Amino acid sequence: MTIVVVMGVSGSGKTTVAKDVAAALDCQFLEGDALHPLANVEKMRGGTPLTDADRLPWLKAIAARIDQWRARGESGVVTCSALKRTYRDILIGDRREVTLAYLKGSRALIESRMKARHGHFMPVTLLDSQFATLEEPGSDEQSVIADIGGTPPEIAAEIVRQLRERGG
Repeated sequence: MTIVVVMGVSGSGKTTVAKDVAAALDCQFLEGDALHPLANVEKMRGGTPLTDADRLPWLKAIAARIDQWRARGESGVVTCSALKRTYRDILIGDRREVTLAYLKGSRALIESRMKARHGHFMPVTLLDSQFATLEEPGSDEQSVIADIGGTPPEIAAEIVRQLRERGG
């Protein structure tokens, strides 16, 4: 069983890459943003960053889904910005079968991608708050890191390679 939380700032490619990782691992995919309460989505759509209190029910909902997969012995890939260590502690904690995949990229690259996408609730104006909040995974976290400079299939292949190298 392998469970992967694909993390990164908005616009880093979480959804696209996570779908490719799930396909490569032949497991389920969950768009973590789908578990956001409507009030959170409306807040972000309006350009207001979420508070930790706003995020808590969302993080707990993702963690509950991860625990459902674990209880059933199922593998899965879920997206979640997971920008702070405290958020990742809720999602991963002592869950040994869960690995974090951090999509790392420059602000300039991510901004250009955000400007090119349409129909997403997260405006480019919130990118600065995302980077201000970002705490990159520490060496003691169960994580793999992928540079987002390549194509989504290349990024996904790199994540899968690192997962296999780790025995996941």
